Amino acid sequence: MAFRANETSQSGYENAKNYLLRNIGPGNIEESQNMLDEIIDRCGPVVDAYPSWHPLVSNHDAMRPVRTPQKECGYNGLDHTVFFVNGFITCPYHDGEKTIESVEKLPFNANSIATIKAEPLNVSLYADNANPILVTCEWDKSLPYGGMIPSSLAIPLILEHELACWRSSDYAESWESMRPYLLGSPHGQRSSLFVSQDTGQSIKKIWNLLISSGAFGPIKVGSD
Repeated sequence: MAFRANETSQSGYENAKNYLLRNIGPGNIEESQNMLDEIIDRCGPVVDAYPSWHPLVSNHDAMRPVRTPQKECGYNGLDHTVFFVNGFITCPYHDGEKTIESVEKLPFNANSIATIKAEPLNVSLYADNANPILVTCEWDKSLPYGGMIPSSLAIPLILEHELACWRSSDYAESWESMRPYLLGSPHGQRSSLFVSQDTGQSIKKIWNLLISSGAFGPIKVGSD
């Protein structure tokens, strides 16, 4: 089945709205929904998981790929979290300071292509007694209309992230196996809510060229 970005975005929005607003009291619901809509306008559609090269999840030294914000890539105190293309909302019951501090402690590279920031939200989300925090990925280069990540950013980040594994790799993962890690989720054959068809096609070509070079070892067939 073809990947339909508009339908997928709408489904994600409805799921996020149900998750974040279902326990909110009637006196707060309108303000809370307005805030959710503003965040989606700012950070892009709701997603299930990030490409492993995305700045929100790539700050770690672990050998295994990480696709959701967690302690392994520098975050503390996350709870009841909803992801967007370029940010996420987390709604802990604690005051949120340790979450904000963990974001502020993320390593900053002077040549970084994105800045990650955290801010408390003065609205009710998930529950009236939760303390929602918005974490954003602010790209140093402007994104195309619609907020998708262009190949000029995605491909260098993929190369930085994946080539580091060539020395320790025993085999190469096929495009089919790597699509969630290179495109994010949800995704289609060559596109997702993160990257367009053209960018996804370029990513596929680059990946197939890398694995066909033998740099990672023989291409893995089937599963263990």
